[in-house]
Amino acid sequence: MSVAPHVTRTGPPDDDGAQRADAPVPAVTAPGETAPADPPPAARPPHPRRRARRFSPLTLKILFVNVFALVVLAIGFLYVDDYRRGLIESRLAAMTIEARLIATGIGAAATVSVDTDTGPEERLSPDLARPVLRRLMESAPERARLYATTTELIADSRVLSAVGGAVEVQPLPPPGASPTWLEDAANDAYDWIVSWLPRERLTPFIELPIPLVTDYVETEAALAGDTMAVLRDADLVGSMQILSVAVPVQRYREVLGVLQLIADSTEIDQSIRQVRFSIFKAFAAALAITVLLSVYLAGTIARPIRRLARAAERVRTRRAIGASRALAGDGAAPAIPDMTRRHDEIGDLSGALIEMTQALWQRVDAIERFAADVAHEIKNPLTSLKSAVETAALVKDPAQRQRLMQIMLDDVQRIDRLIGDISSASRLDAELSRGHAAPVDVLVLLRALVDLQEATRKPEHPRIALDVVGGGPFVVPGIEDRLGQVFRNVVVNGISFSPPDGLLRLVIGRSDGQVEVTVEDDGPGIPAGKQDAIFDRFYSERPKNEKFGMHSGLGLSISRQIIAAHGGTITAENRLDEAGAVRGARFIVRLPAS
Repeated sequence: MSVAPHVTRTGPPDDDGAQRADAPVPAVTAPGETAPADPPPAARPPHPRRRARRFSPLTLKILFVNVFALVVLAIGFLYVDDYRRGLIESRLAAMTIEARLIATGIGAAATVSVDTDTGPEERLSPDLARPVLRRLMESAPERARLYATTTELIADSRVLSAVGGAVEVQPLPPPGASPTWLEDAANDAYDWIVSWLPRERLTPFIELPIPLVTDYVETEAALAGDTMAVLRDADLVGSMQILSVAVPVQRYREVLGVLQLIADSTEIDQSIRQVRFSIFKAFAAALAITVLLSVYLAGTIARPIRRLARAAERVRTRRAIGASRALAGDGAAPAIPDMTRRHDEIGDLSGALIEMTQALWQRVDAIERFAADVAHEIKNPLTSLKSAVETAALVKDPAQRQRLMQIMLDDVQRIDRLIGDISSASRLDAELSRGHAAPVDVLVLLRALVDLQEATRKPEHPRIALDVVGGGPFVVPGIEDRLGQVFRNVVVNGISFSPPDGLLRLVIGRSDGQVEVTVEDDGPGIPAGKQDAIFDRFYSERPKNEKFGMHSGLGLSISRQIIAAHGGTITAENRLDEAGAVRGARFIVRLPAS
């Protein structure tokens, strides 16, 4: 009995099992202090260069899954033991009927009356039984053996008596052409596959030179008057089996001998073979169709993914910068293939990659413009500072030298202010992406801001009033500190442009599911055509009485960036009177309510 080895399959380690470090929390610094720089992110090893593969791993996986299911189904069909058992039972039943008919004929034609001390007795005559048995079994495929009640063998349908001994008759194979090499290969493959199928092992049939009635359990049972059928293996390793049926030979209910019919399972095995070959043919056709459909399915999945991967690789290595910048007006086609017409997950992936690439290059352009603006804004005070330093070395007048020193101090302060605001602006995106939105009551935030401004108001600053229109709540999802920064920027901007006797009005209300905050001042208003430009970085339109360099021009730009990150809008317009004259500026902030 063979034992199937236990196979343990191992897979690749799970890359997702590694623990991930929590996102760093931005440090909180007091006013005037310098915020510590964020620690650099862990260096990520570069992705290994993709090799050109002859076969896609995804295609092989799809093919394996589909073919594996089909193979399991085919093996299940090949395991036809129930069908084979039914054929064997039918054959044993037919052999039992045949044996009873032959036993009846022998009992009627091959018995003689013998005088004994106790009177006449009916016995089987070997001389009469042999020709009768051969005649009855002439066209039968089974082998018949006839035993006397004295346990010895009387006749065998496969053994002919001859002068000087006996001749054993062997059946000839059926006529037909010799099998071709392809048929031999198919038969060998069939035998190899069938040898792996599980089957029940039985007691092997032992062929004895001179068998006796007591050598087999079925003949012993028939000697006692019973009918018995037994199934045995032809040998220890083969798949052929031997069917044996034994019935008593009786006359007037008296047991005169035992008839045993023996047949092998060749015909049954041939029937099973034909059934299995039919299954093989259907399996081959189904396998071919499955492979073709799997290759087609894999092609519709793996090939587009490979195209997208190659395109992403080109973008990563900056070999397709010109084609990747699919921005409005440049007319360049995106490097990422457009597969959105597929209307499936691959199309969604293609669209997402195209949008991501466009957003990436928009961000790159924004960074380049920001860097150019930073260089320009820092160059101005540096030029002034350089000129003052060079002049101070030549000036002998103490008063003029003191004035140059004040210019240098102002330029240094301006550069310091610019660097601080630029650093804050450059870190804003990272902080907004790491921050977690929480419910923020805008009304409470504005009241705290108004109270703070009123408590610190200088005589030259306008008054501040807060009005609430309609009912609340005025809760929005967001980051409270950043929203407070926006409203402080807008309020401070309004204060700087308002006259000393002016009024800065803050109005909060709800409109179309949004919280709307309006900030109105009594200043000179916004220059014509500059309603959107004032939100640009380093916009330099300031009040005439304000000292130059007091503001970096990043406040409103940062405010719009924060509001956009919260899914809202911030706009600016002029306040007009009935005659159309400008009465001041109005800033409107809209945020989606919770």
